[in-house]
Amino acid sequence: MYMPAAPRPPAVDPTLAARIDAVRRFNRFYTKRIGVLNESFLHTPFSLAEGRVLYEIARLENPSATAVARNLGLDAGYLSRILRDFVRRGLVDKKRSASDGRQSFLALTARGRKALAPLDQRANQEVGAMLRALPAKDQARLTSAMDTIANLLGGEPKEKLTSAAPYLLRTHQPGDMGWVTYRQGLLYWQEYGYDEQFEALCARIVGEFVQNFDAKRERCWIAEREGEIVGSVFLVKKSASVAKLRLLYVEPSARGLGIGQRLVEECIRFARQAGYKKITLWTQSHLDSARRIYKAAGFRRVHSELHHSFSLDLVAETWDLDL
Repeated sequence: MYMPAAPRPPAVDPTLAARIDAVRRFNRFYTKRIGVLNESFLHTPFSLAEGRVLYEIARLENPSATAVARNLGLDAGYLSRILRDFVRRGLVDKKRSASDGRQSFLALTARGRKALAPLDQRANQEVGAMLRALPAKDQARLTSAMDTIANLLGGEPKEKLTSAAPYLLRTHQPGDMGWVTYRQGLLYWQEYGYDEQFEALCARIVGEFVQNFDAKRERCWIAEREGEIVGSVFLVKKSASVAKLRLLYVEPSARGLGIGQRLVEECIRFARQAGYKKITLWTQSHLDSARRIYKAAGFRRVHSELHHSFSLDLVAETWDLDL
């Protein structure tokens, strides 16, 4: 009986074959490097998928299960099983939409936020350790390469990437404090006419932050874009229950990318994880962009007063957010 020969697999271009090997080699290296193959995620009771689901619910505002599944690329049935388990364990709360009874929104409970806190902290510690092992210029090369991979494989239109270039947030490192003081002093002089006394105030704030830094309850976030600092914010301890948001700023070249909003959101998330009950901040009535960000984040103005500072007549405002 005649048996036709099995079809031969199509020939693979040698260049493409080499690139396939390179991608698979990188996948093996990186999954090992970040511990994807470990039985538990970051030495916690959660799997990688469970940890990602917790983080996504915390990151988004009133997300639906559909939005979480789409953002993480998870099968809807698999996600449904994870969510059922989270609800049973009191980590996640489901609230039915008031406008559409068929849809539910997800939110972390107090227990869920407590469970997420060590995950987030250990992830920051491990990535921070990986980055600190590299010189600053190599850190920038690494993160730029990661952005390139994400942009190429994400399939987003080129014009979208151009108009909303990626940025990253990191913790502070040597040299940042001087740069933040310099840029804030210069920008507030150029844009609002503040004199050098404002720069002196910034220097005192960052000096106190470095001298009294409490890593468990305080944080500085630095926003970088293409290797350059484009914004920053500080969250410092005012008392056992109150944190203070300080020195929020975004470079003019990076405004409109949502960096200011993201920096404030990170302050709020960290403050909750650290156990604070309230965040307070001091600003001026004419700083409209910052005030819009604070209002959108849920802060409310609780006090205002006239004062003369930095060679100007100003109206100082205190804004609070109950956590």
